[in-house]
Amino acid sequence: MFTLETPQKVCEVGGVKFGGQPGEYPCVCVSSIFQKGDRVFSGKRKEGFDEKRATDLLKTQDRLSEETGVPGMADIVANTGNEFKTFIDFVVDTTDMPFCIDAWVMKPKLVGAAYCAEKGLLDRMFYNSLTVWEQNLETEIREIADIGVKHVLLVSFDQEDQMPGGRITGTQKLLDVIEKVGVEFESIFVDSSVMNGPATAFCGVANRMIKEKWGFPTASAPSNGSYMDLKRFTDKWDFKGWSATDAALEALAAFNYHDMIFSGPMAGATRILPAVAVAETFLATAVFSETNKLPPNETHPLYKLFPDFVDQLKSLQA
Repeated sequence: MFTLETPQKVCEVGGVKFGGQPGEYPCVCVSSIFQKGDRVFSGKRKEGFDEKRATDLLKTQDRLSEETGVPGMADIVANTGNEFKTFIDFVVDTTDMPFCIDAWVMKPKLVGAAYCAEKGLLDRMFYNSLTVWEQNLETEIREIADIGVKHVLLVSFDQEDQMPGGRITGTQKLLDVIEKVGVEFESIFVDSSVMNGPATAFCGVANRMIKEKWGFPTASAPSNGSYMDLKRFTDKWDFKGWSATDAALEALAAFNYHDMIFSGPMAGATRILPAVAVAETFLATAVFSETNKLPPNETHPLYKLFPDFVDQLKSLQA
């Protein structure tokens, strides 16, 4: 039921492993910082950010990762190349967690990638992202390959086919262009693109298909769907009610063929990482029932949160 016949790729970014068979490595939570509306900005972005608040966010995610066994990463969002330089410097001076560079358009992302190369950070950074709708995709691929980018995220959504199979088509389109340009990357992740909360189920189905076809680590951004319902659900159930739906959606995604989730603003890490951790213990136990194997790394949430239960499971292996 859970084990995939296709050999699964395990990728490593900044010491964090992604991918493998379901239940092998925990889903990585990639939380955004410096995004539009982030409370680290008390005024206009150009006026700077609250370094204490940003430090607290990063340190809190680090602590939760240690406590839960769920790896955290920073999705650094910027509008310009200069912003990327400032934000990257701050993040790497504050935490050891890996990060990605995230912008709506190509130019600042290329500046951010080049700056990471200059600072010797390419092992710790992945490029977010190559998309099917980028008009200058060949140029972008060639540019990041020349910079030396090692780890890339492919966003595979196909507007013409919004069913799970469309994500296969979108992934193939991107792989075809990479092959045409004639470059190779050390790691490729595939983001199957969320449309709304319930449609995250399509991502889980698509991710299994992608893993079966290519063995790539897979991802999506459940938070995109969750935050679409922020006002509607807070009006119904207040913030606590909405936050429960958010944590549930992230946890369901983590259980369902996601090696990585883009989990929304880092301020939400206090609810998201524990929820994902419990989902990962659920998945690891389900896989154990099928394979009689426990996760290989003892920093996995199952060992962190339920050590007594792990001892019981080990007794059943004999």
